[in-house]
Amino acid sequence: MPNQTGSFVWYDLMTTDAKAAESFYKSLLGWEAKDAGVAKPYTIFSAGPAGVAGMMQINQHECPSGTLPGWNGYIRVDDVDVCANTIEAAGGSVLRPGEDIPGVGRFAVVADPDGAVFQLFKDAGGAPMAQLACGTPGTVGWHELNAGDGPSAFAFYSGIFGWTKGEAMDMGEMGVYQLFATGGDPCGGIMTKMPDTPAPFWLYYFNVDGLDAAIERTTTGGGKVLMGPHQVPGGSWIVQCLDPQGAMFAMVSMNR
Repeated sequence: MPNQTGSFVWYDLMTTDAKAAESFYKSLLGWEAKDAGVAKPYTIFSAGPAGVAGMMQINQHECPSGTLPGWNGYIRVDDVDVCANTIEAAGGSVLRPGEDIPGVGRFAVVADPDGAVFQLFKDAGGAPMAQLACGTPGTVGWHELNAGDGPSAFAFYSGIFGWTKGEAMDMGEMGVYQLFATGGDPCGGIMTKMPDTPAPFWLYYFNVDGLDAAIERTTTGGGKVLMGPHQVPGGSWIVQCLDPQGAMFAMVSMNR
């Protein structure tokens, strides 16, 4: 996990079929999987020596009615409860108050003022996890917010986490795509969602080595392509997809 406060440090998948999802992502991204050994079943995905993401089965007895499969991102903070209160005061909401994961850390589930959901995380201070170089296949290489209103969303996240602006790209009818950094080079973009997008949401792009081959693995494994592939400024190729259980994800590669 990165150590920078205000940066994305973990990702996990809520799914309706953990066994099938594990098989899909192992084949797609080359991940290895193991049980986390915590009270509730939780799978750790790793790329080589480093954990990169987790997964758990949706339990409709514990989750709100109608919870759908999806990927979640965790942002590192110095104090989960203080940050959750700050988010609420800034117009966001706390969906699940701070809770400890013994031996791991503390987390909370929150939403920005437009309703896009994300998590807060503070580790328990144990040994740091192995780090992987930027762009390593199987890691998240980009974070994209489809916001209710792009400028106000950036102001919110900047005010809470200290994010800074990168380049702002005019995409015509799609509006302005504002790059942001959480410390260092830009790691994501914020845009106002399209009118036909039902609700604001975060989308996470996994690094792959060769986009066409990854697309073939996606469709062969039962997933679907929603948009792309197409090339973006800087030369990368991207595609947005659904996994077989309906969770949305995206992939990025310098190679087609």
